[in-house]
Amino acid sequence: MKLSILDQSPISEEHTANDALSSTIELAEKADQLGFTRYWVAEHHDMSGLASPAPDIMLAMIGSRTKEIRLGAGAVLLPHYKAYNVAERYNLLATLFPNRVDVGIGRAPGGSAEASMALSGDFLANVRDMPDKLDELLHFLHNDFPEGHLYHNVKPSPVPKNLPVPWLLGTSEKSAVLAAEKRMHYAFGHFMSDQDGPTIVKRYRDSLSTTHPNTSPKVIVAVSAICAETTEEAEELALSGQLWKIQQAKGEGKNGIPSIEEAKSYAYTEEEVEDAEKQKEKMIIGNPKEVKEQLINLQKVYNTEELMIVTITHSYKARKKSYQLIADEFNLQ
Repeated sequence: MKLSILDQSPISEEHTANDALSSTIELAEKADQLGFTRYWVAEHHDMSGLASPAPDIMLAMIGSRTKEIRLGAGAVLLPHYKAYNVAERYNLLATLFPNRVDVGIGRAPGGSAEASMALSGDFLANVRDMPDKLDELLHFLHNDFPEGHLYHNVKPSPVPKNLPVPWLLGTSEKSAVLAAEKRMHYAFGHFMSDQDGPTIVKRYRDSLSTTHPNTSPKVIVAVSAICAETTEEAEELALSGQLWKIQQAKGEGKNGIPSIEEAKSYAYTEEEVEDAEKQKEKMIIGNPKEVKEQLINLQKVYNTEELMIVTITHSYKARKKSYQLIADEFNLQ
């Protein structure tokens, strides 16, 4: 099984955005050494607690500090951008870091309605144009606009020898169907979806095999996981992220990921306790053997060869250690 990393560049309470971004770069270097397959960086806008609005800038930094690990966006939020601009940026990355670049595409706003308006105007109208924008992006990446098309002779320079590999990211059946229609690889966000993920992924495979039987679809499933030396320590580490999501739902949590001490002393309502338990149901938490077993079980449920792990802890050291323990347990190197 292949294991990869999705990094949202979380800002911990009493730390800065610079700390979070530096931790992202350090973790990517470590992931490269440990044998993880990919390192994808998320895109968020004016979202308290998350530091990266521009994955391509971070990937340029990460690429210069790593050697083998694949680099990607998880995701470029395409409704905000012109397809040509995205193709240029990821062609540039693929030129700098040959045969290492993925471009994951998403349709979410990545922030508040006000932030979306400031970034790209009428977001809902842009979302409606998503299938057309996706077509344009794929044509630009593959340089195959038909003869007579306005963009037939427009190339997103530089044109790399090994093109960036496009993926569609999603959490619903709609995204799975769109990925199949466009013959794209599909990454499903298990950690952020309340829907029946295995059925959605199966729908993607079935749709693709029906419409394009000669293609070889790839599927990544992204899951939230925290690993520590003991189960008790892992469960403690998970408290910070659980409280942070509860705070976000209330319009709080603007200081970033809370500490374990704050999470332990927080006065949870009965509803918030239930919410925290629901969060745990979607997460993988435990010691190395437990985490490995749960990851393998999830792999079997989804019938996929690759899982992508997102880990949110208050301590950057604990986050790095979590990935180290998982890599060691799977003997990735």
